Amino acid sequence: MENKNELAVKEENNFVIPTGNIEIDTEDLDGLTISFDKISIPSGGGQMWELPGMENPDEPEYSKEIEGVIVDHYPVNAYFEEEYNGQAQPPACSSMDGKLGIGEPGGACANCPLNKYGSADDGKGKKCKNLRRIYILRSGEILPLLVTLPPTSIKNFSDYISKRIVTKGMKACDVVTKMTLTVEKSQTGIKYSKVQFAVARILEPNEKAVMREFSNNIKQTTRLQRVDETDNSVLD
Repeated sequence: MENKNELAVKEENNFVIPTGNIEIDTEDLDGLTISFDKISIPSGGGQMWELPGMENPDEPEYSKEIEGVIVDHYPVNAYFEEEYNGQAQPPACSSMDGKLGIGEPGGACANCPLNKYGSADDGKGKKCKNLRRIYILRSGEILPLLVTLPPTSIKNFSDYISKRIVTKGMKACDVVTKMTLTVEKSQTGIKYSKVQFAVARILEPNEKAVMREFSNNIKQTTRLQRVDETDNSVLD
């Protein structure tokens, strides 16, 4: 049965929010797997996001901020036997919920020695990467972008969700979130980028209803996106 895209929108504060049912036309996707454009945290303390070009993904666009509705987010863990060197390398072990690892060594992540501080080659961090996936739906679009947060940005996100969203009686998909980048320095003096989060606007009741339904539906797809070699390139 063919689904019709019945996307009705309105514009407020330069952000287009769906006000009708969001349904993806699945005819052209028959036999195919939905994937999401992935946005990486820039290296070297960069403060510009590199976004896929609207017409040509090989001609990226750059922006100081990403603004949209967070329709899903969850932890993932990934253990790679070798550090990222530009070559495709699947994880030896990964977890889609940050709790149970599949692969080698596998098992409960909380008890895994590779998920303990001091297990990394530098003797300080973890050998296993603790990451956070964020799916953010931008203005006028019907598929979210995937932003994978490194450990250095997870605390900022945790504070944002707990202090600005949950304690206000809201869900992440009830607001328009703005993500920007700041420059930080490691203990060894290396610059890196840290993601900052802010509420750009609280959605109206009718908008919340639409986005909550969309969030529930899209999770059937976002939660199936496996950890792969691209997650090895996420900087710590």
